[in-house]
Amino acid sequence: MAYSVSHNSFSTISLFVGFLVVASSLAPVLSSPLMSDSGNRQMKNHTFKPAKDIQKLRRINAYLKKINKPAVKTIQSPDGDIIDCVLSHLQPAFDHPELRGQKTSDLPARPKRHNSTDANPDNLQLWTGSGESCPQGTVPIRRTTEKDVLRASSVRRYGRTRRRHVRRDSTGSGHEHAVVFLNGDQYYGAKASLNVWAPHVTNEYEFSLSQIWIISGSFGNDLNTIEAGWQVSPELYGDNYPRFFTYWTTDAYRATGCYNLLCSGFVQTTNKIAIGAAISPISSYNGRQFDIDIMVWKDPKHGHWWLEFGSGLLVGYWPAFLFSHLRSHANMIQFGGEIVNTRSSGFHTSTQMGSGHFAEEGFGKAAYFRNLQTVDWDNNLLPLTNLHLLADHSDCYDIRQGRNNVWGDYFYYGGPGRNIGRRLKKSNVVDGSEIEFDQVNGRIASEWIRVLYMKFPNWGKSRFG
Repeated sequence: MAYSVSHNSFSTISLFVGFLVVASSLAPVLSSPLMSDSGNRQMKNHTFKPAKDIQKLRRINAYLKKINKPAVKTIQSPDGDIIDCVLSHLQPAFDHPELRGQKTSDLPARPKRHNSTDANPDNLQLWTGSGESCPQGTVPIRRTTEKDVLRASSVRRYGRTRRRHVRRDSTGSGHEHAVVFLNGDQYYGAKASLNVWAPHVTNEYEFSLSQIWIISGSFGNDLNTIEAGWQVSPELYGDNYPRFFTYWTTDAYRATGCYNLLCSGFVQTTNKIAIGAAISPISSYNGRQFDIDIMVWKDPKHGHWWLEFGSGLLVGYWPAFLFSHLRSHANMIQFGGEIVNTRSSGFHTSTQMGSGHFAEEGFGKAAYFRNLQTVDWDNNLLPLTNLHLLADHSDCYDIRQGRNNVWGDYFYYGGPGRNIGRRLKKSNVVDGSEIEFDQVNGRIASEWIRVLYMKFPNWGKSRFG
């Protein structure tokens, strides 16, 4: 159902600021002994700090005013999201100095051998279920709330992935993968169909995603990536729905880039898809499977990287000027799944990847990518060559690749996370803690091994020694 919502959504902050001022006089009373995480009763000072808290809330207020643009129409989604229909030229991208006052780019030339039906995507996201839609000339944007920002570690880090080394082993920053990748050539795009699931995510500081990566750079601080797919991220969205998302960075996730439309960068052109909104329907175990089609490619004429979702729907583009290496081409393409393992309970997470089942279970049970293709310098869609598999924690998440006449190049991937049954386990008790020794899978791709040894000379010693 559509309805009008004023942008006085910051009244909550004003009320809370007033509460903090009053509460400051009660601070000594509000300090009390609390249980620590270890279970021991300790004195912890939970005194309110009104000046600091007011300053933080003011920063949140300013950010929300900047990112939530005036809406000509507002739609309430069944999952609790508010979708604002914002005039196209007022979307966050046009806050960028390079885009301010500009018009959206001309439509791109689609890759050759690409079948596009321009099908209506209205049944791909929950917010469209009521039949409501955004008018022509507007773009649907998921509204950011105070709760969304407060879940982040800081206002500055909201909408950005936690900093991580671009190393594909599970001992680094906690990011684990089961992927297919290609390198050794120049790439101008990629395309795939992938089925959508709702994997269980153990805590709000972890996520599970399935996506396409377009990658260029030296795997140092100059790494450029463009990413698109679906993800479950309680920290970013406050729930466990699988959501269509995008990401980009030009400095290896350090300071540039963001998810979706949470900073100036990606220019949305469609009024039919809300980036960051929940996908519906989704696949079910031993039941119906639901795919989404994703293609990212470089427009030969203007050099922008365009995103297509579903059967021919142009979502928008990343302007060429955002990037350094990707301004020319990509030197790696990657397809597959990624999770974050925080080891919050002292051992490997039970966060699922894909369907939460291993690749060997096959169709109807395991997650998959199919009809994998890349785009060459002449804007042709081509089958994969020089393909590599990587499962850097295969006792928890694995991958199996194949090819046939219907699905072309495809693979199944995923798993349940912590899984005693498939582990080489040695247990001991040290200070009441169980120590597990994982068996490292021997199929880690040689290309990644070379990169890891170049960038992290001691990596092999700590990993295999």
